[in-house]
Amino acid sequence: MSAFNQLIKERRSASNFLPDVPITETDLNEIYNLVKLGPSAFNLQHTNYVTVLDPQVKESLQKAAYGQHKVLNASAVTIVLGDKKAFEHASEIYESLKLLGIVNKQEFDYMVNDTVSFYQSRGQEFIRDEAIRNASLSAMLFMLAAKEKGWDTCPMIGFDPKAVKEVLHLGDHYEVVMMITIGKEKVESRKPRGYRRPVSEFVTYI
Repeated sequence: MSAFNQLIKERRSASNFLPDVPITETDLNEIYNLVKLGPSAFNLQHTNYVTVLDPQVKESLQKAAYGQHKVLNASAVTIVLGDKKAFEHASEIYESLKLLGIVNKQEFDYMVNDTVSFYQSRGQEFIRDEAIRNASLSAMLFMLAAKEKGWDTCPMIGFDPKAVKEVLHLGDHYEVVMMITIGKEKVESRKPRGYRRPVSEFVTYI
């Protein structure tokens, strides 16, 4: 079995974490340095992460997550954010292409204008959907990268987004896409993996 296949099969959503297992910013940055290579539409890199290590802030997030125990026991809690204004930073992101001579000024201006108008012309619902889509892609890569580094994770949607924003003082341009707890799973409390539909039930070939 390849290392990638093994990684996919070993990744589980951890419902219970070993308490008092520290994770450092160095540990997390090893993960984020892989995550930054993930895909995003127009390379706008819509995703931002707020990673909480402070026990008191974790307590506040636990309340926002309706008291779920794993939020407090996890080594860290990361909040995955989709930036609804990511397209406004197109010129900053594409600037390096111009500086390296990969595109000339005319091509640069076209790329920026084309990207910005693409988002503006489709309205707020599309912009919000894009923030969620791109952040979800990034979040999956975060969980796989974490597992490769020996950490367990659990993606969560059971929380009050407004309360999370208040705890972390987040601006309105951020969409709170999910909460991910990370730590070392308490394996003995793990339940069997849930039923997975066979390929024939969820794939159609035409």
